[in-house]
Amino acid sequence: MNEHDVEPVRGLPDYLPDGEFIVWQGEPVWRQLAIRVFHLRKVAIYFALLAGLHVGLQVHEGAGWVVAAKGATWLVLLGASALLVLGVLARLYAKTTLYTITNRRLVLRYGVALPMMINIPWDKVNAADLKRQSGDTGSIALTLAPDQKMSYWLLWPNAKPWHFSPVQPMLRCVEDPMGVAEKLQQVVGQQPSTVVTPIRPSAPDSDRVNDTAGTH
Repeated sequence: MNEHDVEPVRGLPDYLPDGEFIVWQGEPVWRQLAIRVFHLRKVAIYFALLAGLHVGLQVHEGAGWVVAAKGATWLVLLGASALLVLGVLARLYAKTTLYTITNRRLVLRYGVALPMMINIPWDKVNAADLKRQSGDTGSIALTLAPDQKMSYWLLWPNAKPWHFSPVQPMLRCVEDPMGVAEKLQQVVGQQPSTVVTPIRPSAPDSDRVNDTAGTH
């Protein structure tokens, strides 16, 4: 049993009040989280280059290919261990993270060692930007009202990378991002006295989405 097993409603701190209902719930896709948050590919390439450089230098100094390859074994093992740790972290973060869109707010439930839950009322959201990724996944960053202050490090990894001021909460690596964005736009647009910039989608895996793109 873990702390999430005692939630009155999955992903929520309490039962919903009268008039509030869940529009959508979802979690990050752990493989995309591993690549885009924990940089699995970059780490794999880094250790592959180190091992290749080690072998090249050993051969250049006169060692045989077999001896040189054996000498790089420790780098391969170190890289494999690093990838395993990052992969496990990605799975844990994905498993403990749940995004809930209701008709009144967004609820972020996340955290491995220190469980967190953050409520963001829709009347505090000014805009949203969608970045599509490979495998029919994507991330949606929210621009909050100027009076809303959040800690980047407290929100990580559910924050737009490298945006420290203002901090932008983010739904990371969710499936069917266009469908999620449409639901989000519908509920935000229904809020009284709220002017919302339409969600602006990007091309898949682009580096920039109307000044809101980026990966951690």
